[in-house]
This record gives sequence, C-alpha cells and structure tokens, in this order.
Amino acid sequence: MKKLIIFDMDGTLVDSSLTIANAINSVREKLSLKPMDEAKILDKINDPHLNPAQYFYEAEKFIPEHEQWFSEYYTQNHERELRLYKGIADLLKLLKAKGYKIALATNAYRNSTLQSLEHLSLMDTFDAVVCFDDVKRGKPNPAMLLKILEDLNVSPQEALFVGDGERDMLASKAANIDYIMVNWGFSEYTENVIESVEKLKEIIFEKSLE
Repeated sequence: MKKLIIFDMDGTLVDSSLTIANAINSVREKLSLKPMDEAKILDKINDPHLNPAQYFYEAEKFIPEHEQWFSEYYTQNHERELRLYKGIADLLKLLKAKGYKIALATNAYRNSTLQSLEHLSLMDTFDAVVCFDDVKRGKPNPAMLLKILEDLNVSPQEALFVGDGERDMLASKAANIDYIMVNWGFSEYTENVIESVEKLKEIIFEKSLE
C-alpha cells in the first residue's frame, strides 16, 4: 500500500517553462553567450544523456555563479512567470487530507525551489523537499529519492514517484519505486503516459490499493 507520493517539480507540478528558459538565457548573457532558443532549451531540459553545464553554459560543470545568477532571475521574476498546472493544488490538498505523505524531488537548486514554493503557497504541503544541491548527484541518479525514503522512514514499495521525463523515470527505476509519467510538461512521451491531473488522481488511488 502506498503511503508516500513523491513529485518532480518543473513540468509536473509547476509550469516553469518560461522562467527556466529566461533564467538560463540570463546566465548565458552574463557569460557573454548568445541567447538560446526557448524550444531548444525545453527540448533538452530533461535529457539525461547530456552534460547540462556544457550544453547550456559551455562549462565543464556548474559553478556557484551559475546558481547565483539563475536564482537571481527566479527571485525577480517568479511571481510573474510561475504557475501551478490546473488541478494540481486540489490534488495535493486531497492527498494531504487522505493522509498521504508528500515529497518533492527536483533538480532545481534549493534556493530557487523554496522561492517557487513560497510564491505558490506550497511551503507547508511537503513532508520532505530534496533539491539538486542536497545530494552529490541529481536525477537520474536515485540519491534524491533514497534520501526522501530515509528521511521519512518509508520503504520503496510504499512510495510512488510522479515525473515528466526520462531522468525521473531512470531515478525511480534505480530506487525501485513505482513511477508514473505525465506529459503535460516537458515530456515528449506519448505512450504509457498520464495526460490529465484527474487521471493522475485515479491512478494514484488505484496503485495505493495494490
């Protein structure tokens, strides 16, 4: 029986496509790089087969300035650009009311994640929040999911992970946690995906009874 529902953030709970693209281009501008097309950014944001620091910033690895500049853009623009996908707020409230533990596993940095959650009035929703800089390796490595399980004292069999991309799917498989793929965000998957929040709710409750 499932007692913990873990969510990815960007592309799953939060429509942050515009903010992510603009924040990345803001960092690129500070690095004297030309702007990258928004569609090109969003097409690769969940690609586990590339080095994101190299792809987006032409750097071997992320450095503190990348996080600082990205977070600065978030701070200045999240109220104007971020929004929850329709139906997500009601779903989270329902899960809480039914006694589920709810966690967040995101490849975003903690500073920008907390800013987003504060703006969206979700700070008190999650029993655990694990971000890119809370572990040694982000998704598709399972470290985030394993940390959540340990922190909340929940077994993999009692958890369910909801995400929108291959990184999420691979992390879930490595952590031996059941996975649900949604495609209203950045995912390009068309088979074996959930296409509405209402259907996601049904699947969560179905899997909770298994």
